[in-house]
Amino acid sequence: MTNLAARLRAHPPVKLYRIGEVAQYSGLSRQTVHNYTIMGLIREQEWTKGGHRLYDETVFNSLARIDELKDSKTLREIRQILEREKKSCSEDSIVA
Repeated sequence: MTNLAARLRAHPPVKLYRIGEVAQYSGLSRQTVHNYTIMGLIREQEWTKGGHRLYDETVFNSLARIDELKDSKTLREIRQILEREKKSCSEDSIVA
């Protein structure tokens, strides 16, 4: 195995999605993705040099969770729920 193959297996390249791709794959509008970001429901992973947001693949899980909750909860309540779930997950990983 070459050094490159070993590096790629250990640390595969991460796919980052621009806001348009997130909108396209999720079926949401660009404005909705933007609003969810501004409200803190989802977070960008990185920024391009040109100032565009880049999201990792976990954004799709977050969008699915938001969709599950939005029928019965306000966006403010959803943000609080997501923050609690994230905190709970990070505490679980520290214990494990």
